[in-house]
Parts: sequence; C-alpha cells; structure tokens
Amino acid sequence: MIKAVSFDFWGTLFRDAFSKERQEYRAKAIVNTFKRDISIESALDAMSVVAKEFARCHIEEQRTLTPEDAVDMVSLQLGIDLNKNEYEFLVNEFATAILVFQPEPIENALDAVRYTSQFVPVGLISDTGISPGKSLLELLEIHGFTQYISSYRFSDEEGVAKPQSIMFEKTACELGVKTEELLHLGDLEPTDVVGIKSVGGKAGLFSGINLKYMTSTTADFIFTSWAEYINKLSKILDNHYISEKK
Repeated sequence: MIKAVSFDFWGTLFRDAFSKERQEYRAKAIVNTFKRDISIESALDAMSVVAKEFARCHIEEQRTLTPEDAVDMVSLQLGIDLNKNEYEFLVNEFATAILVFQPEPIENALDAVRYTSQFVPVGLISDTGISPGKSLLELLEIHGFTQYISSYRFSDEEGVAKPQSIMFEKTACELGVKTEELLHLGDLEPTDVVGIKSVGGKAGLFSGINLKYMTSTTADFIFTSWAEYINKLSKILDNHYISEKK
C-alpha cells in the first residue's frame, strides 16, 4: 500500500536545471566583484570548470558541492584572493542567480502535487547544484508548491545525493510511513528510480521532458505528463486508502 508520495525537483517539477543566463549572470558578478583584469570570457571559463567539477562530484561521489565551493574554485581558477565582503557577495550571487533567471514549472506539476496532497502526505527529494536547497525552496514558495509539501530533502543540506538511501529513509520517516510505503516520482533512472527501489519503495518515472530512460527503466510506473499521472492516481494508490482519506 502506498501511503506517501515524494517528488523530484529538476526535470520533474521544474525545467532548465542548467541555464546559460544564470551562468552568464554569475560570470558578470565575478567580473564586477574583482574589478581587475578579468574578462567575461575568463569568468565563463572558470564557471565551466566549476560546472564540470560539480557534475563529477555528484556522479562519482554522490554528494553535492555548495555555492561556497563554487566561489573557492573560481578564485583558484582565476588566481585571485577574495576579501570577506567579496567572498560573501559572490556566494550570494551564485546561490540566488536562479531567483533572477527563474526556471518554469513543468505543465500541470503544481496540479499533480496539489491533487496528491488531498490523499497522502507529500515530500520533495532533490539533488541540487550551484543553486542550493534554500533557493529551490524559495522557488517552490513563489510558485505555490510549499503549502502542499510536508518534507524536504536537498542534497547540499544532507551531505549526500540520490540514490543514497538516507535521502528516501529520512523522507519516509518525516512523512510518517515506511520506505516500502513511499512512491517517489522523478525523471532519472540512476538516482530517482534506483534510489527509491533500493529501500523497497515504489518508483514512478516522469518522462514528460526527459525521454532517455523510457525504454530501459525499472520503474513501477511511467508517466509522460502530469495530466496522465493525475488521471491514474486513483489506480496507483490503494482504492480503500483513498476512500478513507476522502
């Protein structure tokens, strides 16, 4: 019996995990902060190195670096020391660029979260990047998601990334269910699907914008849109449980 549902963030509720505009915004912040012989091209190159290291760390070590790590890497890459004010300013600019150039929610994503919350507790389990969990939470608030979500897991705050089991175990605990009673919905087979199934839960692959894993997934359910998910939810959740919640 499924008694709680968790959602992924990127590629599941929101689009555009990587944004050229956000990278350029951060690069301009570097140039404006240093006020030295740092070109925008050099700053962009430094940000490219940062992005590659974030990805490597995420894949190979299954943990997420922070905006502070990104500023440290940029300083090293460009060979420049920052004073405290410069450092704190850049950390903030890196972390909040996503609030300047905001990603769009995927069509009907809010409806899916809202509808699910009518029947079972809802959680969010997200791997982050240069944009930390604090900024993603603010985006969720801006777009009306937070009133329906009871538990949040962000990889930068947890110190580990999906598919690490603790991400799912903590969420299940906070939602008041066993891990085998949790359905997790996400777009990535190696992190979302593998992670929830490793703790005995159910996996739903959302392929609304990422088709990569549709033909090779081990997920229990596949959804090509949130409208499809909403239409099928009553069949996915135990019918008797839904009747009780109503």
